[in-house]
Amino acid sequence: MTDYGLKSERRFAGIMTATRWLSLIAMQLFVITSEAAEDRVVVIEHVRIFDPESEQLLPERNIIIRGDRIESVSEPDAVTNLPDDALHINGEGKFALPGLIDAHVHVVHVLDFAHMTGDEVLPLYLAAGVTSVRSTGDEIVAATLVSHFAEAHPESSPRVFTCTPLLDADPVIHRDVGRAVTDPAEVPAMFEEFSRWDVSTVKIYAGTSRPVGKAIIDEGHRRGMFVTGHLGNYAAQDAVIDGIDGLEHIWSVFNYSFPPDTITEPGYRGRLNLENPVCESLIVELVKHKTYVDPTLAVFRNMILLPDVPEIRDHPDNMLVPRRLRDFWPVYLQRTGCPQGGMLEHRQQEFAKYQELTGKLHRAGVPILAGTDSPEPNVAPGFSLHQELEMLVESGLPPSASLRAATLNNATVLGQSDHLGSISPGKFADLILLSANPLEDIRNTRKIEIVVRSGVVSQPNEVLKKVPVN
Repeated sequence: MTDYGLKSERRFAGIMTATRWLSLIAMQLFVITSEAAEDRVVVIEHVRIFDPESEQLLPERNIIIRGDRIESVSEPDAVTNLPDDALHINGEGKFALPGLIDAHVHVVHVLDFAHMTGDEVLPLYLAAGVTSVRSTGDEIVAATLVSHFAEAHPESSPRVFTCTPLLDADPVIHRDVGRAVTDPAEVPAMFEEFSRWDVSTVKIYAGTSRPVGKAIIDEGHRRGMFVTGHLGNYAAQDAVIDGIDGLEHIWSVFNYSFPPDTITEPGYRGRLNLENPVCESLIVELVKHKTYVDPTLAVFRNMILLPDVPEIRDHPDNMLVPRRLRDFWPVYLQRTGCPQGGMLEHRQQEFAKYQELTGKLHRAGVPILAGTDSPEPNVAPGFSLHQELEMLVESGLPPSASLRAATLNNATVLGQSDHLGSISPGKFADLILLSANPLEDIRNTRKIEIVVRSGVVSQPNEVLKKVPVN
């Protein structure tokens, strides 16, 4: 969703290579339907596993999957009593990651303008190894329907966790996905309604005042919900002190440190010194309160600042997107005034500052999430998460920390760390098998041989066939 306070009138409404099998199971592997997966046993043998808790690769292990859960992770010679029809996958020389999670997507907004429904792009996420996504503001009925569809189709869809509408001032900035909340007294009844929709995230939006925002945070916490925000009127440091759990977009930190209306010289934002008292004070509070920050660098580079750069506009990931969406992106860019920021050099400098701030947050101990804001222009569903990981590494995060952000950290903010985020016994069998080590080169996250979602084993190239061309 375009979470940038753009008040335009709105109507409601390298490409990952599909690797071939290099082991004896080449003719054996197939997509297991959800019905067949109920009692199916899958064994991935002699594979090295990335553990996001320690941010280390474990020695060779065997992963046993029974139904939709991981039954065990054990030494290779400790596996016994497997059924004769178990599917054996040779993981020797391969690397297993927990299924990737995109912490910031929209499964309705933008797509509706392109006359698409969320189910049409879900296979793009799964083919990219993204086995779960967090909606961060959509029309709640439509998003719930997309979530139900995804749960019924693990062979082609990630899990979809839903969010409240954008809780905003009156008038709302986004009429299609916003909801005006102007009185703190309205908040408890509003949450009672949301509880019936089983949303996992509450999102405060740019126009919200501090009294209303604090009431939302307090009520969300009373109900055990994660409260995040794309902030504007409600200052970031106030929201952090008030207990907000997360900040969406690096802008929420940057703009508080350097309010846009105080900067008039073109390109000046790219030359700002991040070593200033306001920025330092905010970072101290973020660390103290353990507030998560979801930078969403992909949308700032690909849509907001540099969409006219050929290698971004024509990125191979974008060619995987249905034509209806690709054709709509230039229209949407024009409608929202992108690119923003003046001369190309100045825009590049500004984006470099966002990356510098992201690295600074990580080094200070601020927990980082990995989200993209897909399917905004040039932010391809699923595959842009690999771009986000690359940009996090460019910002100064080690590959291991970037992978933790996209797995265990993202699972934690969803309240799903007991079920997702690591390859552990008892958790959902959501994982990807890579042919190369992602800790040596984060770009190796694209070298996906298989995706497992709820125990359903799929090949990325087969999943991609489910994406409509037009």
